[in-house]
Amino acid sequence: MGTNKKTALITGATTGIGFELAKLFAKDGYNLVIVARDRAELDNAAAELKKPGIEVTTLAKDLFDTANAFGVYDEVKAMGIQVDVLVNNAGHGHYGEFTDTNLQMELDIIQLNISSLVILTKLYVKEMTSRGEGRILNTSSIAGKTPGPWQSVYHGTKAFVQSFTEAIRYEVKDKGVTVTALLPGATDTDFFRKADMESSKVVQDKSKLADPADVAKDGYEALMSGKDMVVSGIKNKVQVAMGNLSSDEKNAEKMAKQQEPAGNNKE
Repeated sequence: MGTNKKTALITGATTGIGFELAKLFAKDGYNLVIVARDRAELDNAAAELKKPGIEVTTLAKDLFDTANAFGVYDEVKAMGIQVDVLVNNAGHGHYGEFTDTNLQMELDIIQLNISSLVILTKLYVKEMTSRGEGRILNTSSIAGKTPGPWQSVYHGTKAFVQSFTEAIRYEVKDKGVTVTALLPGATDTDFFRKADMESSKVVQDKSKLADPADVAKDGYEALMSGKDMVVSGIKNKVQVAMGNLSSDEKNAEKMAKQQEPAGNNKE
C-alpha cells in the first residue's frame, strides 16, 4: 500500500452503518480493511467500494469468537498494513423477555459487542499512542443510555461500550489519539431481522427508522472532528436528553413500551 495512504479498519462493514462508513472513508481516499462473517457479502461490498487508487482488503472473521479478534490484528499486521482509523461497528442484538431468551446467544453477543471490541481497541490503541496519532470510532447506541426491556443484554452491552469509550478517550487525550462514540437510534438496517425483533413496535413503522447513510455521516464527521460522542438524529438527541432527567425505572418503562411486540397489551 502507498506510504502516504491512510487505512481504516471497519468491522461489520458489509451492510448498514458499517458499509455506509466504509463508503465515506473510500470517498476521502482511505484504503480499507473490511471485516465481516460472510465471505460472499464481503466480496460484494469490496466490489462496490473499490475505486481507482483505493485498496480494499477483506477478512472473513466471526467476531462472536474472540480468538478471531486477535486473528484480525495478527493478519493485518502480517500484511504490513498500518491501521490509522479503527471502527468497531460489528454488533448484534437478541429480542425477547430475559426469562425466555437463549442464554448462549446472549453470551455470544457479550463476546461480540464487548470482548472483541475491547481486544481490537486495546491492540490498536497501543499502536496509535506509540505513534502519537490515530482515531477510533465505536458504534455505541442510545440503547446504552437507558435500560432496555425486551433487549436487556444488548442495552447492557452498549452501556459498557459507552462508558468504556469515554474512559479510554480521557486516558489518551494527550497522546494524539481520539476516541469517539456514535450513538444511533433505531436505524433501517438488517439489525432487527438478525435480532428476531421484527415484531417489535419500534420496527413496525419503517418511516420512523433512520437512514444508515445519515447515521454514518454523523459518526464520520464526529470522528474526523475529534468529538467524544454524537447522538445521531434530533429525535434521539431529545430522547437521550429527556432520559437524563428521568429515573432508570421510568426510562425502562418508556423503552418497554417502544420495544414490546406490536399488539402486546401488557402494562
